[in-house]
Amino acid sequence: MNEADALEIAQYAIWTVLLACAPGVVVAMVVGIGIALVQALTQVQEITLTFVPKIVAILLAVALSGPFIGAQISSFTTVIFQRIENGF
Repeated sequence: MNEADALEIAQYAIWTVLLACAPGVVVAMVVGIGIALVQALTQVQEITLTFVPKIVAILLAVALSGPFIGAQISSFTTVIFQRIENGF
């Protein structure tokens, strides 16, 4: 294994992490912006108002996108095992 192989594996690992965490991050951003807008309009600055809906929305997003996340991780694992089997 040379530097190019290590760099390719690291790049694929980073890409896999980004794709796997994307559903939760996107939902958290959308819900956060929505809550911030509501807080700005109503001038209610309650801390728990931001956290509870975000947590519920992220849990739902991760539960619904579980097959996608699992497929990304499975694909990465398959590629790594094939590279180990073939000797990189």
